[in-house]
Amino acid sequence: MPTGRPTKQELAAAYGRTLPDLVAPGLRVLLVGINPSLWSGWSGKHFGRPSNRLWQTLHEAGLTPRHLEPEDTDELLAAGIGITNLVARATARADELSDEEIRAGVPRLEELIARWRPPVAAVLGVSAYRVAFSRPRAVVGRQPETLADAVLWVLPNPSGLNAHYQQPALTAEYAALRAALDDSRQM
Repeated sequence: MPTGRPTKQELAAAYGRTLPDLVAPGLRVLLVGINPSLWSGWSGKHFGRPSNRLWQTLHEAGLTPRHLEPEDTDELLAAGIGITNLVARATARADELSDEEIRAGVPRLEELIARWRPPVAAVLGVSAYRVAFSRPRAVVGRQPETLADAVLWVLPNPSGLNAHYQQPALTAEYAALRAALDDSRQM
């Protein structure tokens, strides 16, 4: 894995790179990003920028025992958390993706869930969920449908570009998922 900060040229070279899914037996939840950032494409790690709010949020919500870093993949998997994306290719911004490209990721996501059997798949971004699943009125939280027997949940996107959610509200939404996971009767 590269270290330090990428140069502008290294980030530009990361356009279109893909990351392997981070999955293993025993997942409690599969986090479903929209697509990798250029920093992730450069580093080879999901949510690869160390300052990405996902890492702080997972810890504050009680989903991980400590504040993990992008390279702490073994600890993330040990906490029962996997990561994939609706669209595999890295871009600077999610709005560079077409609706068709986002929707085309659902069959692959369904296959991944069927193979690894997480009880919950949490899409990180309500707008992406609305497009991917043709649910224009979906809101953050548990969804009425399932995918390959997994409960579908929508969480706010942890990107710093998501100004709708400041850190306390972001943590509260992820903590609601953790509470539901802890009370498996809700699943």
